[in-house]
Amino acid sequence: MVKGLYTAYTGMINQMKRLDTMTNNLANSDTNGYKSEFATSQSFDDVLAYKVKDQSESLRGYAMHYEGDISLGVKIGEVYTDYSQGSLKETGNTYDVALGGNGFFAISFTNAAGEQQFKLTRDGAFTVDDDGYLRTKDGDYVLNQQAALAGDASAAGYIQVDPNLPVTIDRAGTIWQNEQIVGNIGCVDVDDYDYIEKYGENMYQIVDGGNIVAGEANFYQGYLEMSNTQVVNNMVDMIAIYRAYESNQRVETAMDDMLEKAVNQVGRVS
Repeated sequence: MVKGLYTAYTGMINQMKRLDTMTNNLANSDTNGYKSEFATSQSFDDVLAYKVKDQSESLRGYAMHYEGDISLGVKIGEVYTDYSQGSLKETGNTYDVALGGNGFFAISFTNAAGEQQFKLTRDGAFTVDDDGYLRTKDGDYVLNQQAALAGDASAAGYIQVDPNLPVTIDRAGTIWQNEQIVGNIGCVDVDDYDYIEKYGENMYQIVDGGNIVAGEANFYQGYLEMSNTQVVNNMVDMIAIYRAYESNQRVETAMDDMLEKAVNQVGRVS
């Protein structure tokens, strides 16, 4: 019975984690370029065997030998990101740029310590400051293709235009003014998405083992990529999560009642 309490408890924890990811998706359904997250599950014995790197015998097999077939609960497997393309929304703004296909914009991000760091984003809501530098809406500098491929966040890779002249950005990310090329917007990708992680502020960072490669996306001036969150699907999943959580609650209550009777009634001498 105590193991039944544990099994129900792990089920509730699992549903809470799934709910956290779903609510985060819904909260970012209007965030430019946001990529949804989802949680997977694993049985306890599979996780244990993986942790000790020994597939010969799991804890569940040990429990079956002595106590019969016992479920040892569920664990969160991993939280993964869906990098599929979001829909494009026309804004008509000169410096709004959307990527169609695989790739990320390269950003020179300044942290709280004033250090420049190389980051990636799908949010192309850019602006131009008084000096003509192309920036994100949070004030970080957008990098050109050469700096993006090199992973260089220094000022040498900043993009500068004449703020007083019309700007045209073609499908390759080349910036034109007065029929002259004045720069290009960097678009890079990572050879394995297992080596990028969400940093915060709608940005990503490359972790050890990830390699920068050229992006294959097309540029669309006057458009923004929307979040790829499917609101209706997430709402349906939230209902299913709530019902699964309630089921585990009922198991907890039933087990508690059984334990109470075992302690207070079974074996009582009349």
